[in-house]
Amino acid sequence: MDYYVGLDVSLKQTSICVVNQAGSIVHEGVADSDPEAIASFVRSKAPGAVRIGIETGPTTTWLWTELKRLGLPVICIDARHAKAVLKMQINKSDRNDAAGIARIMQTGWFKEVRVKDLDSHAVKALLASRALLVKIKRDLENQIRGLLKNLGLVIGRAKFNVFAVRAEELIEDRPELVAAVCRAGRAQWAARIWRVYGRSTESSAIVR
Repeated sequence: MDYYVGLDVSLKQTSICVVNQAGSIVHEGVADSDPEAIASFVRSKAPGAVRIGIETGPTTTWLWTELKRLGLPVICIDARHAKAVLKMQINKSDRNDAAGIARIMQTGWFKEVRVKDLDSHAVKALLASRALLVKIKRDLENQIRGLLKNLGLVIGRAKFNVFAVRAEELIEDRPELVAAVCRAGRAQWAARIWRVYGRSTESSAIVR
């Protein structure tokens, strides 16, 4: 018999529902949000699973990739599209959402979402991390420039290493302003960590 499975994933546990060709619920349960645990449940309760549905979400890439590796016919659907169907249910719960996703798989009324591989997400994480560090550095520079400019202390345009040294020179006899330079030091430390981390990755040439 053909079975269709719906997964409603949360960070700790995943609600699982199995329906048959007529859309009737055959099995329901909960498993840890781990590919091995989910695969074990599906293989024991729905050995002839035709489609396994999962919504887009924070852990979808990892779960989809691992479930595919384990040989399960998992399909990712857009959470916004699924919401349009799931909101028609009377009671909103993880259990009912899993049943709704299973029935979406059974009817075939869905559009599959392409899931990027983990390497693509790793590069995206590197780019996002670098952009965040650059923004932090720029914001701190601008804040310190503004604070010192009000006191008649002008640093001018300079690379960040020169900026930090120049700021220290301007306030070496002004202990009340040391906190501002300490902030600049923290940003410099963060930038240094980024450079070291970037060199240790294959994608470093992309993000520099």
